[in-house]
Amino acid sequence: MPTSTVVTDIKQVTIRFSGDSGDGMQLSGTLFSALSAILGNEIATFPDFPAEIRAPQGSLQGVSGFQVRIGSKDVYNSGDKSDVLVAMNPAALKVNAPFLKKGSIVLYDTDSFDKKDLEKALFKTDDPFAELGLTDVQPIPVAMTSLTKASLEGTGLDNKGVIRSKNMFALGVVCWLFNRSLEVADKLLEQKFGKNPLLAQANIKALTDGYNYGNNLHLTASTYRIETVDTSKKGFYTDINGNTAVAYGLIAAAEKAGVKLFLGSYPITPATEIMLELAARKDLGVKTLQMEDEIAGICTTIGGGFAGCLAATNTSGPGLALKSEALGLAVMTELPIVVIDVQRGGPSTGLPTKSEQTDLNQALYGRNGESPLVVMAAASPTDCFDSAFEASKIALENMTPVILLTDGYIANGSSAWRIPDMDEYPDIKPPYVQNYFNGEDKTWKPYRRDEETLVRYWAVPGTPEFQHRVGGLEKDYNTSIISTDPKNHQLMVDTRKAKVEKIADRIPSQEILGDTDADTLIVSWGGTYGHLLEAMNQIRETGKKVALAHFKYIMPLPKNTAEILKAYKKVVVAEQNNGQFANYLQSQISGLCDIRKFNRVEGQPLKVNELVEEFTKIIEEK
Repeated sequence: MPTSTVVTDIKQVTIRFSGDSGDGMQLSGTLFSALSAILGNEIATFPDFPAEIRAPQGSLQGVSGFQVRIGSKDVYNSGDKSDVLVAMNPAALKVNAPFLKKGSIVLYDTDSFDKKDLEKALFKTDDPFAELGLTDVQPIPVAMTSLTKASLEGTGLDNKGVIRSKNMFALGVVCWLFNRSLEVADKLLEQKFGKNPLLAQANIKALTDGYNYGNNLHLTASTYRIETVDTSKKGFYTDINGNTAVAYGLIAAAEKAGVKLFLGSYPITPATEIMLELAARKDLGVKTLQMEDEIAGICTTIGGGFAGCLAATNTSGPGLALKSEALGLAVMTELPIVVIDVQRGGPSTGLPTKSEQTDLNQALYGRNGESPLVVMAAASPTDCFDSAFEASKIALENMTPVILLTDGYIANGSSAWRIPDMDEYPDIKPPYVQNYFNGEDKTWKPYRRDEETLVRYWAVPGTPEFQHRVGGLEKDYNTSIISTDPKNHQLMVDTRKAKVEKIADRIPSQEILGDTDADTLIVSWGGTYGHLLEAMNQIRETGKKVALAHFKYIMPLPKNTAEILKAYKKVVVAEQNNGQFANYLQSQISGLCDIRKFNRVEGQPLKVNELVEEFTKIIEEK
């Protein structure tokens, strides 16, 4: 072992904690991320859960990981490959071996690398590093389980609790490796285990002993320091994931609109945390109902919208399919509801803990009849707040359902988020009927609407003189009573469609990043933003010109979409499906024929190096 340690300054680093589901890798990664954010680093995280609830211990399919990328600036995603891997067993090493950089550090628990453990991970020899061809990494063997037992001897913690604390010993070594003070980490652990002081103190001791172990033995020739570059806006920052940010965005929108927030929902991975966060916010007047199934969840949401609430429901792809009939009812009744779809791998049960962008067609078209509604997509964990707020504003001001698409990557991933000043956000003004009519105006009917925006007026039940009925049957444009007249149905179909299309007049124009005079335009949407932005920046650093258009508003598209896409000789759409957004753009924009596609449906984030390679080929084509 080295006798001294040199501190090396670096700009960015990617660390992956990996082990069995019960090894606490998510907790270790979350604490290290929060600690880095508090210390002023930019962060991006990627929790990677196994698809099985409890796979066999030590098996390849049971590996759980948490990847975090930290840096002084320009951290747009969680990184392709790892600079440091913490492997709690051979399966973790084997699964993550393809994602190790040359020269990376592998910190592993030697107590979990015996013959039996190697066999569980399907190794054929007793040298896993050689068998995997990992000749260019820096292995750091540490007997984490034994050392944790020695550390916590006499603390009163039972054997199971002692062994489970080895993740904190590993985290302590990582904190030493990156020169992280334990003072803040100790406070985070006290908050985490506040109801169990014994467990809190045991974890703090294991963390401290892990740090001291690395420090006393000088496990590597160099530790690393990531400088804090303060270029961000002043304010209070916290580490937030996308699901939590969505919940906060809904709360903020309800307050700005002066209405109650109601959520009717049913648990489904990876969207459940939105419901859990809102259920904990009774102090803010939030009302949540966990229903018996997805259909009941959205039906209560429609009831909440009819009653005058900002009404929302959260789900994932299979749940969105079940909600489709009720979504058609919300379209027909023209009620404001927000549906958050946290996309995951499909079809059917598919890959419930993995991330895709394969629900776009379902969001756009997955209802019977002509059922237009607004579709949006959040770009990052922090953007989930703004997107949820904007989705709510559009729903309430335009009396329409809105589907907000996020995905497992940004829903579970986190970034450093500046707590916003709500004075910077616009008021939300629903079209209340009493603001346009008085009780003596006998011409009002429930489907009476603003002739310019085509938005129908909202008569909240209990508003004097505005009693009314709405329902799933077609209504007459003028009288609002049930109608089966063919021409009236055509008129109402056209009106509902035009109402959604007119929202394009009130959303921002599409922006272009990078070189506006480039020949090649990269097009993206949703949670791939960080990967595509970094790929574009890397290409531009080589001297090549390229631009990026990342779409948040999908239905309707921004008004300048056709103008932008037709201005470039080469347009390549990158997405985590088989070309759904590319096909949609071609259907919406006349003459847009030559679209290139970059598609991956692997349940994993896009890889920046693959994007750079593919886009460079397209740019260099004659």
